[in-house]
Amino acid sequence: MKRIYLDTAAGFNNPSSIHVEGVAAAKALDSARALTAAILGTRAEEIIFTSGGTESNNLAIFGLVRTFGKGHIITTAIEHASVLEPCRSLEREGWAVTYLPVKPDGLTDPAVFARALRPDTVLVSIAYANNEIGVIQPLRELARVVRKFRNVKHRNVQHRMSNKMCDIRCLTPIFHTDACQAPRFLDCRVPALGVDMMTLNSGKIYGPKGVGCLYVRQGIKLSPLLLGGGQERGLRSGTENVPGIVGLAAALRLGAKLREKESVRLAKLRDYFIEKLLALPGVVLNGSAESRLPNNINVSFVGADSEYLVLALDAAGVACSSGSACSTHLQDSSYVIQALGGNQERARSAVRFTLGRDTTKRDLDYVLKILPGILSRSRVEL
Repeated sequence: MKRIYLDTAAGFNNPSSIHVEGVAAAKALDSARALTAAILGTRAEEIIFTSGGTESNNLAIFGLVRTFGKGHIITTAIEHASVLEPCRSLEREGWAVTYLPVKPDGLTDPAVFARALRPDTVLVSIAYANNEIGVIQPLRELARVVRKFRNVKHRNVQHRMSNKMCDIRCLTPIFHTDACQAPRFLDCRVPALGVDMMTLNSGKIYGPKGVGCLYVRQGIKLSPLLLGGGQERGLRSGTENVPGIVGLAAALRLGAKLREKESVRLAKLRDYFIEKLLALPGVVLNGSAESRLPNNINVSFVGADSEYLVLALDAAGVACSSGSACSTHLQDSSYVIQALGGNQERARSAVRFTLGRDTTKRDLDYVLKILPGILSRSRVEL
């Protein structure tokens, strides 16, 4: 029988509709949620689908703190702008925020982190892997610090309350991580990491753009940023992007399958490229050489201008960047490089090369062939 679709006001394949097309969309949505949860080692009801990493980070931060009056937040000086800007906004509202410094290699010191925790610390937000310099934070160790602190706090609260049931404050600090850069190369199973909330972005893992998710541990209460039809357990109103969500789940599944093989292959290419780059005059590696994503190379070409280098390489057929693509319009130099102890010159001369599934040694050799001439012209013109 020919289907006659007279529900265009709801859009096509709306999973909230109860007709055949809507039910099919709802099943696809449920399957994608179950697959995402299985890959992360969580429950399906703990996965909230969003429009991407920025929305997920904002929901994690604003959604949590709005269930409190005031309090304390800990993050690092090298977080993505979608974490730093919400924290700065909350500072203006009276929240206390500690921006942890990082070591010269970009890593967070667990001892420094432990000393920053306070009885009124509500939220900790530290990225799994940095989007600019690819440094992988010791997330499991930081999570153990949080659990130890929380257990002591919980016992003290129970004692003061004569062992009566206490509210969400007994669960704080809540540990959130922005893991957008991680799934292609790192184990993102929540039980292994020990985090309470985790942000993922489909576009960073070869999935469709404009979709992401937030893992929220059962028992954590968030206030929604968007009000409307109450989709996503009331935390993210709006008709779900079913094709995008299915694509996200598929990208996570493929990424998990290829993770080990691609990590080994790209780490060899990364180390080869870094070695050749460091042999050039005035080149400095930004971030740890060991605790680093297999596909990330971030170097400063001291005495050159990163924008000139990026544009000159682009004209020669090579796409790279001078930092985070999300914040190129906000600043002239990288705050991440400066947080490592680098000066303005080092920050202004930083270039990020990130490798992918189609990157070959021949590609890198071509860059190494044309780069010295581009560097010479850049330094002469400056």
